[in-house]
Amino acid sequence: MLRYSADRRTLVWALAMPVVAFIPYFRPELAGWLWPVSCYLALSAGVIAHNHNHTQTFKGRKLNAIFGNWLSIFYGYPTYAWVPTHNLNHHKFVNKAGDATITWRFTNKHNALVAGTYFFVSSYYQSEPIKDYIRKAKEKNPQLYRTIIGQYVFFIGTHLALLSLAVALHGWKIGFKVWGLMFLVPALFALWTIMFFNYIQHVHTDPWSEHNHSRSWVSPLLNYLLFNNGYHSAHHEIAGAHWSTLSALHAKLAPDIDPRLNERSFWWFCLRNYLLAPFVPSLGTHQIGRAPFDDPALSAPAAPVTAAVDAFESGVNAARA
Repeated sequence: MLRYSADRRTLVWALAMPVVAFIPYFRPELAGWLWPVSCYLALSAGVIAHNHNHTQTFKGRKLNAIFGNWLSIFYGYPTYAWVPTHNLNHHKFVNKAGDATITWRFTNKHNALVAGTYFFVSSYYQSEPIKDYIRKAKEKNPQLYRTIIGQYVFFIGTHLALLSLAVALHGWKIGFKVWGLMFLVPALFALWTIMFFNYIQHVHTDPWSEHNHSRSWVSPLLNYLLFNNGYHSAHHEIAGAHWSTLSALHAKLAPDIDPRLNERSFWWFCLRNYLLAPFVPSLGTHQIGRAPFDDPALSAPAAPVTAAVDAFESGVNAARA
């Protein structure tokens, strides 16, 4: 049923999500211990949803639709939203003007405040392509529109049922705590972190460059835990490549990428940029190559104009001779 055998691990993680989340429904005292694990699995659900969006996990359409709905429970949002915000927008513009997820909307500075609030800014501006996608689906593609509405109904209905079950088992106070720690907090963590990843993968990179448009993390452990999500340059250059192939693709591209864009440690990157760089600026990131707002088409004369000027100057020189 799977397109790639590597997705057996994807299914193991997807099955672990409800196992961990439901343990506190029967042993509520364990919620405080298990919510970090649930947060990691929710983040994994977001990464898997991203991978599933680019290369669907199963061979059958119905199984893929069911799997998308399944992931939305833990990730915290219907998975159709990846299409208008990511496939049709981010991959098209890659942090240039027009990308709803640009890192430089109000400033090109990189610090803890900008990175920490990026989720709220990006969420607001991503709502426009989402609303436009729904509007067009309603007008021109009734089947797609029904699918979108169905995902919202499933997502909201499932969480209401999960909250109701927790309350029925343990009362309002403990029940809400169990649902909140196992589902609400992990979903918010996953949504924020996925957008934070997008920010640090593109801030101060050169979207006009063939290979320096993205920042990658090459740690084997991080890429194992997050299904090769660290190899972002390779992903942008071959968006349809299955996640299991990204390590090999990155190895081929690495010699052509600015070494500063191949980070070894996610934690050292965060420590360096958010705690040390305010005191030692050289430790922070700096714009590599052309800035995303520095459109080369606007900074250089158009080819026909240049040719006309050259011709005019040649004519003047010939007349003088």
